Amino acid sequence: QVFLVASGGGSVRTGGSLRLSCSVSGSTSDRACMAWFRQAPQKEHELVAAIFTGNGAASYAESVEGRFTVSRDNVSNTLFLQMNSLRPEDTAMYSCAYGGEGYWSNCRASHEYKYWAQGTQVAVSS
Repeated sequence: QVFLVASGGGSVRTGGSLRLSCSVSGSTSDRACMAWFRQAPQKEHELVAAIFTGNGAASYAESVEGRFTVSRDNVSNTLFLQMNSLRPEDTAMYSCAYGGEGYWSNCRASHEYKYWAQGTQVAVSS
C-alpha cells in the first residue's frame, strides 16, 4: 500500500511560478515510476511529467517542456513539480501518482499508475 498527498497549488498570474509537492509513504520501491497528471474542465486527463526514481530520468508533455521540472528527494520521499512561466492554459487540478516497482519504459503509460493523490488546484489568470 502506498499513500500520496499533493500540495502547493494556488493562484498566480501569467508568467508566475509555483512548486507542487507530493509526500509519499508506505511500501515504496527505489526503482519506480512516479508522475504528475492534470485535468481541466472539458479537457482530457493529461500526463504532465514522469520520472523514474532509479536514475532520475524524466519525460514531459510537449506543452510544458522547458517550463516545468520534475524531481524527487529520495531522503524525504517527496516528489516535486517546479512550474515556471505559467500560462492560463496550465489551469487545472494537478495530482501525483505512483506506479510501483517497474521500468523506465513504462513510465509514460497512464495505466501503470495504481496509487493516486487527491488533486491540488492551480489557477493561472491573465
